[in-house]
Amino acid sequence: MAKFVLVYKGGAMAETPEEQEAVMGKWMGWFGAIGGSVTDMGNPFGASTAVGASSTSALTGYTIVSADSLDAAAALANDCPVLEAGGSVEIYEAMEM
Repeated sequence: MAKFVLVYKGGAMAETPEEQEAVMGKWMGWFGAIGGSVTDMGNPFGASTAVGASSTSALTGYTIVSADSLDAAAALANDCPVLEAGGSVEIYEAMEM
């Protein structure tokens, strides 16, 4: 099985503590649904900058999963909560070195 990095882009931040708790519940539910494929729940990203580029990144976090193929990894992302918040998920295979 290969490892894939799910990279989150964009998405609105929950504003109130109640909304934040509800969003966290959705994330934990999603992690539970994709179960054993999660090898690293990852983290959200904070402030960023870019070197050698003229724009800053819109990346907001990541998760690492195991899957049989890129398509299988993409299928795991179909119900990711960042999609409900207007964001997107990019999936990259982590190549063994």
